[in-house]
Amino acid sequence: MKNLKLYQVDAFTDKLFQGNPAAVSILDEWIDVDLMQNISSENNLAETAFVVSKRDEFEIRWFTPKVEVDLCGHATLASAFVVFNFTDYKKDEIVFNSKSGILKVKKKDEFLELDFPVDKLMPVNNEEEILDCVGIKPVDTLKGISDYFAVFNTESEIKNIKPDFGKIVKLNSRGLIVTAPGDEVDFVSRFFAPQLGIDEDPVTGSAHTSLTPYWSKKLNKKELKAEQLSSRGGQLFCTDCGDRIKIAGQAKLYMIGDIYTGDF
Repeated sequence: MKNLKLYQVDAFTDKLFQGNPAAVSILDEWIDVDLMQNISSENNLAETAFVVSKRDEFEIRWFTPKVEVDLCGHATLASAFVVFNFTDYKKDEIVFNSKSGILKVKKKDEFLELDFPVDKLMPVNNEEEILDCVGIKPVDTLKGISDYFAVFNTESEIKNIKPDFGKIVKLNSRGLIVTAPGDEVDFVSRFFAPQLGIDEDPVTGSAHTSLTPYWSKKLNKKELKAEQLSSRGGQLFCTDCGDRIKIAGQAKLYMIGDIYTGDF
């Protein structure tokens, strides 16, 4: 009988049952990809992260219930939380090696700060296509490396969007970010990714590699406070550093358990 330790962590929140839940498994060595995908499907969370220690850094991979992805913010935050709190790692900064290159997470008081590459946004003219997906016409549309990005005028418009997931799934993208200026924060957003088996992601760290440079330029400020307006909600503190984005948040442990992959 073989078992793997599993942690479930709520990321980008200081309260349990809010933010974005991620599962994290710290491995001694890489296991079969099909097994990682099956575990992720069984967990049925937006993301499950697998981490292997390699000398002075860690390798990390992320899986949705359907596919492996190249970048995930909240599961990286959750993984750092587990490494800092449940291993013998002593430094205040973790280096993760991933499909998106080197990602760093630094412990700063009660916050964990992600250091991610900035997304590259290009204007596109698909306002009518986005209108068809969400029911209201955006004032601007762009495309990043992975996602479509639609801008609206007000926070209330973002709150009241009723997405048509059947139409969003047909977009040629990982997902759809919708965003607007915030009433009490700098900007708000929601993220829809039925293509990945996630109709609406509670809090999407990777989306803020697109959101931060956009709003930094629009608002003429480098440090921004953001809120993702999912039913669970989440808070992110973002800094535009040019070709890198820093995204800080908190995390809360929900559960520690064991996965039994052999006969019990």
